[in-house]
Amino acid sequence: MTDDYWNHNTHYHDVVLRNVPRGCGEALDVGSGDGLLARRLAPRAAHVTGLDRSPEMVAKATSLSEGIDNVDFVEAGLLEYDLPDDHYDFVCSVAAIHHMDFTKGMAAMRDAVRPGGNLVVISLANNRGPRDWTFSALGLPMHHVHRLRNRRRAGHPGAPIVDPDMTWSEVRDEALRLLPGAVFRRHLLWRYSVVWRKPR
Repeated sequence: MTDDYWNHNTHYHDVVLRNVPRGCGEALDVGSGDGLLARRLAPRAAHVTGLDRSPEMVAKATSLSEGIDNVDFVEAGLLEYDLPDDHYDFVCSVAAIHHMDFTKGMAAMRDAVRPGGNLVVISLANNRGPRDWTFSALGLPMHHVHRLRNRRRAGHPGAPIVDPDMTWSEVRDEALRLLPGAVFRRHLLWRYSVVWRKPR
């Protein structure tokens, strides 16, 4: 596996990267895994912290990021780590929040963003009802197209996998309650995104 691999999570890294504010100082990647997204954030921020509770993932991320001076990794779970309030210009998380209590995790990330800063969360949810299953089925053709296009780059960081508990509508409703003015979008490759700017 190369350091520039493709899967359903990395497919949506562009959603994260295009929401990094200009002149970003401190950035935080929650559930950073092998550090691929943190390394992609490095040219866009003065400093990037990757937070992950897996010692194996932190060790791997640190090794793969050797030579990148503005990226550091911390072994800790989000809900156990004492994040400073109103500190980060940019906070993001990809495929991690469904590993924890959604409300507590989203609130912790929200509170860590400085006024005027951005938060982007991408993760998974469960289908419930015909509408959800129909939308999920629409992703199959896209999945096959991208799998063929990226077959030589397909990869997985080896991070733990957990099935999500919440449905798409539950995620949307709770995210919008916690983050007034956020934009929730459901994507075809079985992911959603929540994008929010903290009011000044």
